[in-house]
Amino acid sequence: MGSRTRKLARWVLDGAAEAGADVDLVDLTDLQITPCTACNSCSLDGSCVFADDFSAVYARMIDADGLVLASPVYVDGVTGQMKIFIDRLADAIHYQTCTGKYGCAVATTACSGGDDVVAYLNHVLNYLGVIAVDGMSVALGDDPGAIFGAEAGARDLGQRLAAAIRTRSSYPDQEAKLAENRACFAAIVRENRDWRPEDYDRWVEMGWIEKKE
Repeated sequence: MGSRTRKLARWVLDGAAEAGADVDLVDLTDLQITPCTACNSCSLDGSCVFADDFSAVYARMIDADGLVLASPVYVDGVTGQMKIFIDRLADAIHYQTCTGKYGCAVATTACSGGDDVVAYLNHVLNYLGVIAVDGMSVALGDDPGAIFGAEAGARDLGQRLAAAIRTRSSYPDQEAKLAENRACFAAIVRENRDWRPEDYDRWVEMGWIEKKE
């Protein structure tokens, strides 16, 4: 049957495609992404010290208007591969490089943890500056065919994601939270302004911080 989570994510993307979006799927299990060591080197110029597949995936994220995060539930959490990838997004979070995008999260599980994983992944989207339109978790038990009952809902989620991107839908509660996040990260941007003047100027232009001479 293959990965049930991949099927669920694929149906979300299919729904978005039916609504007119160009879609792309990245499977982290096909990639080599090194765990973050918190060396803070990326704070200097936005580049990571590791030469692996992360940069290519990140570039695809930056080019996208919408993001779908998907993970099976492993011991009531995301997979190790997903957590490693999220940890490598620290600089993207601090500098809010995905602001203006919309996203959603999906998860599969045998019986527990699905809603918590979806909530966590949508929280990560918000940390990135992304508006999360919704999420979907599916408890499948031991039935290998149970995933097919989720196809219609997943396609609908993808269509709603595409619609939010097209109409630039407003989510006031999340937008207030994103502003709180930026207020926290602003200290990092100010501290590094001599090393990363273009990023600092972008924050000034966005009205997120005041320029200091």
